[in-house]
Amino acid sequence: MRRVTVALLALASLAACPAAFARVLRVGTYHGIPGEFSTVQAAVSAAKPNDWILIAPGDYKTPNTVPTVGGHGDDRAGAGVLIQTPGLWVRGMSRNEVWVDGTKSGPLCSRAASDQVFGPTDAAGKPGGRNGILVYKAPNVIIENLSACNFLNGGRGAGNQIWWDAAQSTGTQNSLGTWWGSYLTATSTYYKDATSPSASYGIYSDNTKPPGHGEFAYDYASNMNDSSYYVGACPDCTVTLDHVQAEGSPQGYSGTNAGGHVLVENSEWDNNTTGFATGDLNNDDAPSPQDGTCPNNGTNPYVTSGFQRTNVCWTFINNYVHDNNNANVPVQGIAGLAVPGTGMTIYGGRHDLFINNRFVNNDAWGIIFVPFPDTETPPKIAHCQGGSDLSTPNQPLCWFDDWGSEFAHNTFTHNGSFGNPSNGDIGEYSQQGENYNPDSNCFHDNTDTSGTLTSAPANIDNNNHCGQNYTANSNDPTFDEQIACASQALFPCPHGTTANYPPFGKPAMKLPPAQPTMANPCAGAPVNAWCSGQVTKVAACVRAGTLKVHAALAPRDRLRRFGARIAGRRFTSKGKVVKITVRKHGRTRVKFTEQIKVGKRLEKFNFTRIYTACK
Repeated sequence: MRRVTVALLALASLAACPAAFARVLRVGTYHGIPGEFSTVQAAVSAAKPNDWILIAPGDYKTPNTVPTVGGHGDDRAGAGVLIQTPGLWVRGMSRNEVWVDGTKSGPLCSRAASDQVFGPTDAAGKPGGRNGILVYKAPNVIIENLSACNFLNGGRGAGNQIWWDAAQSTGTQNSLGTWWGSYLTATSTYYKDATSPSASYGIYSDNTKPPGHGEFAYDYASNMNDSSYYVGACPDCTVTLDHVQAEGSPQGYSGTNAGGHVLVENSEWDNNTTGFATGDLNNDDAPSPQDGTCPNNGTNPYVTSGFQRTNVCWTFINNYVHDNNNANVPVQGIAGLAVPGTGMTIYGGRHDLFINNRFVNNDAWGIIFVPFPDTETPPKIAHCQGGSDLSTPNQPLCWFDDWGSEFAHNTFTHNGSFGNPSNGDIGEYSQQGENYNPDSNCFHDNTDTSGTLTSAPANIDNNNHCGQNYTANSNDPTFDEQIACASQALFPCPHGTTANYPPFGKPAMKLPPAQPTMANPCAGAPVNAWCSGQVTKVAACVRAGTLKVHAALAPRDRLRRFGARIAGRRFTSKGKVVKITVRKHGRTRVKFTEQIKVGKRLEKFNFTRIYTACK
């Protein structure tokens, strides 16, 4: 299987090459050494393309909201930290100690209503909400090793903690180049009720397209009123989720109209109402539907064996989906339709691949495949693409059916313990609407550790030849009734039906435990006073003779001294440049020493570069 994280490491090594000498802007004080800036937004505003921003441990309360220009969706609300400069690399020096905090006062990520910031007022005079860290249409932005909390929604939407926004609510897609968010934590401690401001999404991307690729890796998100992770509005998203965890939300992941190249692997989805959900909506996440078919007649680049649908690129592999029985979560809007006790919900999704996953202790079903009847009033950019428009003059209705997915080599343990009829490992209600595709979902080589795989309809693993029409065995009336009772989405629960599912209750809004942090936050970072002693091999060869080397300076740094030493020989700078002599053959190891003044404080640091002479 292709590992995208390998590509990220390769890019990190390129960033470490000092050929371009990227600047490093520092926020806060690290190991007693102050940076140039006291707030994250101040550093972002001062940055130029391809600069780095390092953030020292601290509770960075962010009461001010930076407005956006030209937003169409949640981005209209602005953000606590707004990034519009391409190529920025933003990194915290300690994931569990660097907090971009949406509250204005009180302790870290305070639960008190009086400490919250509800955002600038909207046209109706009500709080508009705001976002946390918003990467607004800026390509090649990387955010690592920090946490964000308590950015709340309002009249303009918002409530997204860490967000890569390519073109939300426009119905169009843009490339964000190569971007990623790794070692991130997104959470909230504030929730009043289902109609009051609360945090909506943890880690979020939308409207992306190739060329380029995005990745969420080694992240954690919890306590959102919709989903911990969101990827949407992208027919070919080119997004990977690898080694992430989602807890304490109605949906661990929501993928609305997110298709094409999506890879979800090696991740944990637990303690949510529904662990993972992907499918279709006729809303501003246009265009619908969610379709995992490889674009341009391509083939799956992630999996090499054990599956039949080689033309499907949307892939869910090697994940652990367990204990998603939590109805005591914050909830708002359509997320209230999440089916409690369900590991995965595919609502109208098509042509997806699920392989080599574990489903454990989900008390309703391990996974369900169902249609989705979207009754919301669609915006102008949505036209029920891929669905059946069954609207009446007084009631919009876009019916999205599901078909064409492959579910193979998955393992189940102890699912369905709510004990309602049809509860178990797999449930399916597919191809029952108008104009459905005859290419049915297919199931094969799935096992239950008890020895008996349970499904509704029964013996679903007999639908094992992908590309066939299994319409006659893709529906179970008992399961249909239970889905209606559990979600209230398709039709009202039939009178007298046995259906015991927990209602939404009061959530326990706690900060998560400490998460794994980057082992060395200085790794790959350009020269700066917080990362003294770095040794870097310069990738490009240099010609023998005199080489000019510039001092590493960020805004607000004043150079006091800059020099170099080669095997005992010293070189002193003139101004901001030191001239050194590179030998004709082999390598030249140069130790640089730099002294700068930041404010009233002198800072001294050194770094070593190894140059190789061109042959």
